[in-house]
This record gives sequence, C-alpha cells and structure tokens, in this order.
Amino acid sequence: LGAQALWQHRGAALAASADTGPAAVGSPWRTGLVSNVLNPKIAVFYTGLLPALAPPHLPAAWAMTLLVLLHTALTLAWLGSYVFLLSKAGPVLHEPRIRRLLGRTTGIALIGFGLAIATTSG
Repeated sequence: LGAQALWQHRGAALAASADTGPAAVGSPWRTGLVSNVLNPKIAVFYTGLLPALAPPHLPAAWAMTLLVLLHTALTLAWLGSYVFLLSKAGPVLHEPRIRRLLGRTTGIALIGFGLAIATTSG
C-alpha cells in the first residue's frame, strides 16, 4: 500500500488527475447514515460494551437511553467539528502540491508500519 501511494502521487501524474474526483452517489447524509447503521462495530459497541458502562443506580432502560443519547451527542459534536474543519481546509487540501505531500507522507508511513510489523517477532 505504501509503494502504491508513493507511485500514485509522483509528480505530474497527480496534477493530471487532480480535477477528477469520485462520482457523487446520492446524498452525503444518506451515505453517512447507511454506513453508520450497517457498521458492525457500532452493533458490537452497543451490545457488548455499553451495558457495562451503564450507571448501576438507574433502571436499565433509563441508563441505556442516557448512554445512547450521550454517545449520539458526542458523535454529532465530533463529526460536526470534523466536517467544519475539513470544509475550511478543502481548498488547501485540493492543491496539487499539498496532495503530493500528503500522498508521499502516507506512503512513507505505510511502508514504515509494514517494516515495523515485518521485523517484530512474536
């Protein structure tokens, strides 16, 4: 993956493809909702971990409702700030020079992670 990222983000190849992005399919809200609803990690979280975090002095239904609402509020705050930050950084992140830098950095990091995994024993 690291070599592929480095290869894809070499010089002129990125500049030529910088204007072509993935085709939009449907509403971003619908895409996000479907990906969250079908995410198995959320199902495991809600069925496995969340009941263990419920306050013992509350009835189970109220405790779970409170935790689900808290999780929803935190998720909305986190993803809302993420969207806001990326919407402001969008013009900078679309510059070919920045995209090459990010692609190369990602490629080098992936190669480093692969080498670290390959050289560990155990």
